[in-house]
Amino acid sequence: MPERNDGVGQALLRLRDVGKTFSNGVTALDRVNMTIRQGDFVSLLGPSGCGKSTALRLIAGLSIPTLGMLEWNRPLGDDHIGFVFQEPTLLPWASVFDNVWLPLRLRGISRKEAAAAVSELLERVHLTGFENAVPRELSGGMKMRVSIARGLVTRPRVLLMDEPFAALDEITRFKLNDDLLELWQEQRFTVIFVTHSVFESVFLSNRIVVMAARPGRVYEEVVVDASYPRDEAFRTSPEYAALCRKTSDVLMHAISATSGVSNGSR
Repeated sequence: MPERNDGVGQALLRLRDVGKTFSNGVTALDRVNMTIRQGDFVSLLGPSGCGKSTALRLIAGLSIPTLGMLEWNRPLGDDHIGFVFQEPTLLPWASVFDNVWLPLRLRGISRKEAAAAVSELLERVHLTGFENAVPRELSGGMKMRVSIARGLVTRPRVLLMDEPFAALDEITRFKLNDDLLELWQEQRFTVIFVTHSVFESVFLSNRIVVMAARPGRVYEEVVVDASYPRDEAFRTSPEYAALCRKTSDVLMHAISATSGVSNGSR
C-alpha cells in the first residue's frame, strides 16, 4: 500500500509567538505559531513580503527572533540542518565533487574520507560522471542538483529549502520535484520548503502553511491528504486538481487579508 502522508513522528520544532522586526522598523513576522514534526514535508506558501524566507533563516539559526522562541525537542548540531538556497551558490572554481564535499571539508573530513558519501549523493541526484565538471559547464537544473547534494551530504535531520526551483523551467522543475520526493521518502529527513507555487506545494507537501503579509503571519494550514509516492499520475488526477483549488482559495484569502486578521484565522 502507498505510504500515507500522516506517517510522521513527534514534534521536532515549535515556533511559539515568534516575531521578527528589523532595525529599519519593518515587522517581517508577527506572533507566528507553527509545529514541525519529524519526517514532515512542510511548505511555506505566500506572497512576497510575508516572511517565508525570514522564518527559514530563524529556523536555521542565521537570525534571532525579536519576540517568542523556537523550541527544538532536542538540540541540533550544526551538521543536522542543511540549507538549499534559491541560487545554487556554488564555488565557481571548484568541481562538482569539491562543491559537494565542502560542508564535510569544513568539518575536517578529508577528500578521501568523504569520497564514498559524496559519490553516493551524486549518484542519487543523477550527476554520476560530472564529478570533475565546474559550474559553468552545468545547466541550471544540474547546478541545483549539486546544491541539493551539498545540503544533504552531512545527512541532516532537517533540510531547509528557499525557493530552490523558482528559476527553472517547468520540465526541469517537475523532474527535481520528483527526485526530491524520492530522496525524502528514502531518508525521511524533515523538509521545510519555501515556495510561491500552489502546484509545487501541493505536489510535494503533507502540510502547507499559508502565510499573509504586512505583517508576516500564519494565515491557515492546509493538510494535503494524499498518498505517497506521488508521480505524474497524481499531477493529472482529480484529487490533485481539487487540492490545488483548495490551496489557491486559501492563498487568495491570505493575499487579501488585512493586517488586522489574527494569526491562524480566516
